[in-house]
Amino acid sequence: MNNPFIRFDKVSKAFGSLTVVDNLDLSIQKGEFVSMLGPSGSGKTTLLMLLAGFERPTGGTVSVDGKRIDQLPPHKRNMGVVFQNYALFPHMTIAENVAFPLKMRNISTSEIQDRVKRVLDMVQLGAMLERKPSQLSGGQQQRVALARALVFEPEVVLMDEPLGALDKQLRERMQLDIRELHHRLGLTIVFVTHDQSEALTMSDRIAVFNRGKIEQIGTPSQIYDHPSSQFVAEFIGETNLLNGKVSSQKNGLMQIRLANGQDIHVDADAPLQSGQDIRLSLRPERLRLNIADTSGNNMAATVRDIVYHGDHLRVVLDFAGQSLITKADRHFQSLKIADQVTLSFAPADCWPIAAPANNAQVPA
Repeated sequence: MNNPFIRFDKVSKAFGSLTVVDNLDLSIQKGEFVSMLGPSGSGKTTLLMLLAGFERPTGGTVSVDGKRIDQLPPHKRNMGVVFQNYALFPHMTIAENVAFPLKMRNISTSEIQDRVKRVLDMVQLGAMLERKPSQLSGGQQQRVALARALVFEPEVVLMDEPLGALDKQLRERMQLDIRELHHRLGLTIVFVTHDQSEALTMSDRIAVFNRGKIEQIGTPSQIYDHPSSQFVAEFIGETNLLNGKVSSQKNGLMQIRLANGQDIHVDADAPLQSGQDIRLSLRPERLRLNIADTSGNNMAATVRDIVYHGDHLRVVLDFAGQSLITKADRHFQSLKIADQVTLSFAPADCWPIAAPANNAQVPA
C-alpha cells in the first residue's frame, strides 16, 4: 500500500478517567471513502473530531500528507466538515451560507461568486441561491451543508452522521449522490455513521469501532462476508450464529461439528485451531429453502413464522432448538407454520469466527 494520506498513530483520547479512543492506529489513502461505523460511545465521532481539530489527542499523533496536524487549529487544516444538524446560518441566504468559508479566507468577491455558483450547480441548487434555509427541505439543506464544505476545495471532507435527520427514501438517494460526488471529484471522505446499510452502500473501506478500538477494517464485502469477531458479525447486517467446534482444517477446507452433532464443511483459511470453539456465521440470504445441495451442507428445520416483505419472505425457522432466519423468494408463499423444510448452503456461504470470551461485548 502507498504511504497513507491520513494517519492516526497510537492515538488516544480520554475525558478524565474515561478513555474514549484507545491507542488507535488507522491509515487512509488519498481519494478513499472510509466510513467509521459503530454503536454510540464506541469512539468514532471523537476520532473524527480529533481529525477536524475540535478535540486534541491525549496521546499519539495525527498526520495528513506526511505532516503532523494534531497541534493545528481547525481553520488551518483545510478540511470541510458536514454535521448532522447542518449548522446553517438561518439569517443568511443559501449563497451567503456557502460563501462564508471563502470570506473567512479573504477570497475576492468575484471569485467567491464564481465558486458559489459552481458548487451550488454541482449539488443541483443553483436556482435557489437567494432562499433562506427555512425555505428548503431537509435534503436541500443537507446539500447546502455539503456545498459549503466543498466550496473552498478542501483536502479532506469529514461527515458526522450527515444523513441522520432525513427520511428513509431521501436518505438513500443522498447516499448515492454523495457516492457519485466522491467518485467524480476524487475526494478523500471520512464518514461517521451508526447505520450499517449506509456504510456498506457508500464506502471503499469500513472501520468497525468497539470500545474505542477498531474491531475490524476492510472493504464492505470483507466486513460482511468474513467478519473477524462475533461483534462485527452481529453489528453488520443480520446473521445467524451457530455454536460449534473445529474438527479439522486442511487446504482451506474446515470441518465444523455443530452443537447438535452435525458436521458442516466450510471454505475458510481462518486462524482457528482443531478443537477450538467457534460461532458459524450464516447470512439469511445465503440459506436456501428446499433446494438440496449434494456438494454442500443440508440441515432439517421447522417453520416457526413467515413475514411478508414484498420482494421476499422472512422465514423464521427452528433448527435443533435454535432460531434461524432466512430470506426466501415470493414463490414460497405456500409455506405454512410447522412445515418441515431443508436448509442448504455451500461451504463458501458461511464463515467461522472464534467464540468470544465471556466478558466480550456484543451488540444488544
